[in-house]
Amino acid sequence: MFYLGAHQPHWLWTADFPLFVSHRQLARKVTLRPARTRWALDSGGFTELNLHGRWITTPEQYAAAVARYAEQIGHLDFAAPQDWMCEPFMVERTGLSVAEHQHRTVANYLHLRQIAPALPFIPVIQGWHLADYLACVRMYEAAGVDLAALPRVGLGSVCRRQSSTEIETITTTLARAGLRLHGFGVKTGGLHRYGPRLASADSMAWSYAARREPPLPGCAGHKNCANCLRYATAWRSRLLAGLRRHGHQTDLFDTFGKEAA
Repeated sequence: MFYLGAHQPHWLWTADFPLFVSHRQLARKVTLRPARTRWALDSGGFTELNLHGRWITTPEQYAAAVARYAEQIGHLDFAAPQDWMCEPFMVERTGLSVAEHQHRTVANYLHLRQIAPALPFIPVIQGWHLADYLACVRMYEAAGVDLAALPRVGLGSVCRRQSSTEIETITTTLARAGLRLHGFGVKTGGLHRYGPRLASADSMAWSYAARREPPLPGCAGHKNCANCLRYATAWRSRLLAGLRRHGHQTDLFDTFGKEAA
């Protein structure tokens, strides 16, 4: 399942393929209505931790927002928890250790599951090196969470290095352990390199590409197409076609597109 990252929440009511939308954007919408497409929710944790060095949104506030989205928008496949990223600069920003970030990530998932058991929160494995991710898996096991039994497990702290050999090794190791992984912020290189080992992925790479290019012919009113559904749709089509040309099995990316059409 491939979720296109979307800056614009209103795409939920116009797009015909899966979207990945941030809570930080949706929270600004006063009025919501049923979505046309299935989608997944980003908690906005990267931005919140980067801005404040901590979570200022409480689990209760976040769970209440997700409940609102699930009820009023619908078609919500899963919601990311309020996890703690483990990039070195983020650990420096919070002043905590990687292990503490992992403990807080696991604790938040357990808390959200306790206060809102009906909502589709997924666990996220956080770390930096392979040993960190394996340690995080053990933390979930110690808390009684069987990750391999769950339909989706997030793989955190990979978006800025997702085409590296190290991430390929991490993804392969966890996938072989039976985890159905969701790759956060996976760019084209990462999808080509280890996409077949993922159960799902999201990407905002189309927007970064559009910022460096002039608007598409016929696009008026913006200096580039970084927030343009037309550009995003064409980028998505090229991505899936490229995966096919390289011999990747793309059923995971195509299935919903057929269902939603």
